[in-house]
Amino acid sequence: MVSNAQKTFKLSTGAQIPAIGLGTWQDESAQEAAVLVALQAGYRHIDTARCYGTEVAVGKAIKQSGIPRSEIFVTSKLWNNKHHPDDVGQALQASLDDLGMEYLDLFLMHWPVAFKRGDDPFPSDKDGNLITEDIDYLDTYKAMEGLVKSGKAKAIGVSNFSQQEIERILTNATIKPAVHQMEIHPWLQQKDFFEFHRKHGIHVTQYSPFGNQNEIYGSREQHGQLVNDKTLVEIGKKYGKTSNQVALAWGIAHGRSVIPKSKSPERITQNFDIVFELEPEDVEKIDSIDKKLRFNDSSKDFGYELFTGLDGKQKV
Repeated sequence: MVSNAQKTFKLSTGAQIPAIGLGTWQDESAQEAAVLVALQAGYRHIDTARCYGTEVAVGKAIKQSGIPRSEIFVTSKLWNNKHHPDDVGQALQASLDDLGMEYLDLFLMHWPVAFKRGDDPFPSDKDGNLITEDIDYLDTYKAMEGLVKSGKAKAIGVSNFSQQEIERILTNATIKPAVHQMEIHPWLQQKDFFEFHRKHGIHVTQYSPFGNQNEIYGSREQHGQLVNDKTLVEIGKKYGKTSNQVALAWGIAHGRSVIPKSKSPERITQNFDIVFELEPEDVEKIDSIDKKLRFNDSSKDFGYELFTGLDGKQKV
């Protein structure tokens, strides 16, 4: 039996995406060491993004690891200030230069909202409000299609899109998104939306697979932490695993990739140690704890209504 740690899923392009990857958001200075630990532990899927500021560190760690580039699945993302079709190719090249690579395995549009063109990743007015620009995400996506033709991106996709936004891409684009990266965890399962992706052959990668208690998203103290959920803890005891490991195994059991982030060598290794598979009744138990609780909704900050019609949409 192939363990969860080595499991891969087939994309619509025919490529294989590993079931578990390392997320590299935040803690820029810690990422080179974290990625190196992850690669040494067996990870072969690294997720970064332009706005994380971690592409240089990721590239250095991959080079140091001595593992052939062809064996590592690398994802990065187009940031909102580079949505103009004329900027998309240059934005990818900047990411490749920082990573020290010739191509990305996957290039995602980070959000469906465009910020003001330029080099400022967070352009704002005198009152501190982000300045957005009227650039259609469909035009941005069509520019990304050219990157596949050039070979600099083996696959393209999106992140943080609503169903209507993806449907519009499917109707008007030439290359369908290979992947949609979005917030999914046992407290935000998005079952109908996930089924939509399965029907259309779009792979789903879960970010924030443990929920998110980061203060950047506002306090959610009244809910406690997902990792303390009694159902996850109890199931973990059965397998001799942590609730974190159970949450990851649950996502993989549903056919999704998971990208936990950590800078702790012990936690990075522990997250990868999910060689067990959940029994069907345990998957069903976790399926029953959905709270439709979304932690990451930047609608107010971005001045754009995100996640319209989806579970966990917060009132802004």
